[in-house]
Order: sequence, then structure tokens, then C-alpha cells
Amino acid sequence: MASEIDTLIKNLKDGDVERRKEAAEEIGKSGDSNGIEPLIEAFNDESPTVRFQAAKSLGEIGNPAIDPLIEALKNDNEGKIKKYITLALKDIGDVSVVDTLIDVLNDDDFAVRKFAAKALGEIGDKKALEPLVESLTDEDWGVKVATLKALGDLGDERAIDPIKKARRAATGDKDLKKVANKALKKIGK
Repeated sequence: MASEIDTLIKNLKDGDVERRKEAAEEIGKSGDSNGIEPLIEAFNDESPTVRFQAAKSLGEIGNPAIDPLIEALKNDNEGKIKKYITLALKDIGDVSVVDTLIDVLNDDDFAVRKFAAKALGEIGDKKALEPLVESLTDEDWGVKVATLKALGDLGDERAIDPIKKARRAATGDKDLKKVANKALKKIGK
């Protein structure tokens, strides 16, 4: 008789989107590391809901998923699943993924850069300060916002001048200036 995890893994390939999403969710709740590779494969699912849930579930499984996720990131030549991998790594939040997240701050996909910036802020490793400061000049507005918030989360006074510079450069963009002000407030200046 098939074990519960085997049934859930089988259901990840079901024809029904809701059943696939539920299977991904249950694998995450189980914390069973046998579900890691099938969840990574689910990043190729046609449904964004299933892909998103697979990322969340890998985040729940936690540290055992780090190495397989980093390996999948390296092998994603087309860039289709990077944002989901980055989201999962963000949810795991372990300092061991900081270097990987710093690398993807330069990815072609703005969503990947945004998730990476957000993750680096949440993890809080000061090693991310300089790469995040460099991301303040990103052409994507969402990446800039995530970067400003991340710098605020890091709470490092060395970010004050770059944040002020980004705020000055945001002429006519009240929302970006607001985010910069909140970041400065978090740092305490």
C-alpha cells in the first residue's frame, strides 16, 4: 500500500489544479523531505497557484530543501522557475542562502530581483548591504521599493546616505520617497 507522501506526490500530477495545489500544501505541512524534488518539479506546473504553493511548501520544509533548491537554481537555464526558487529560499530564511540571493539580485527577471532583495532584508545578514545599495539603481520600481525596505530591515547606518540619495533621485515619486523615509526611520535616522 502506498504511503501518504507517495499519494501526495502522485496527486501533484493530477489533472485537477485544486488537487495539485492541495497536494503541494500537504507535502509542506508534512515536512517530509521526500517531497522536495517533486515540489521543485511542480515549479513547472501550468498553474501559477500550484507553483506558488510548491514554493511555500518548500519554505515550510525548510533547511533540507536548501541544497536541492540551489541546485535547481543553477540548472534553470531558461529562468522560468527562478522566482519560485527565490521565494522558497526567502521563506526558509537561512543565512546559508545569502550568497545565492546576492547572486540573483542581478537576474534578468525583475520578480527574481525583488524577491531576492526582500529575502536579504528579512534574513538580515549585513553582508548583503553593498549588493543591496547597488540595487537602488535598478530600473524596476518594485525592485527599488523592495531594496529600500530591505535596507531598512538591515538597520545598518551605512545605508543612510545611499537611501537619501535614492530619495533625492525619486523626483516626483511620492510613494518611493515614503518608502525611503520609512527605511530611514527603521535605521533610526
